[in-house]
Amino acid sequence: MTKWLRTLDRITTSDDLHIAPFRADGVTYGTPTWIWSVVVEGRLFVRAWNGQRSRWYRSAMAQRAGRIITAGETLDVEFSPGDPELNGLIDEAYRAKYAGSPYLPPMVAAGPRGATVEVSPKGKQSG
Repeated sequence: MTKWLRTLDRITTSDDLHIAPFRADGVTYGTPTWIWSVVVEGRLFVRAWNGQRSRWYRSAMAQRAGRIITAGETLDVEFSPGDPELNGLIDEAYRAKYAGSPYLPPMVAAGPRGATVEVSPKGKQSG
């Protein structure tokens, strides 16, 4: 099993992921932001609570790279827009992982859905 797949296994059961896209200079990492994450079909997805207005989301889409801190690891990653075809499955993964949270309904609403980001290991194409 690859390091990335082992990390995904830990992310599936953990609620401890911080995301830090590069700043505009493409070199400096942004401040790590704690964020909910889900794994669907062996792929890692996150959503911005504030939708496309979110600062980290705008940086991730502009720079397409950064790092995540999770499961005791710091990993260099790439960011790409989430596949809208998977939004239903991603919603279900959020519902299963974060069931009972008062923050769940907004995370499966239009704003955050429109700010779905796929996170992949640096140098790997996912999907």
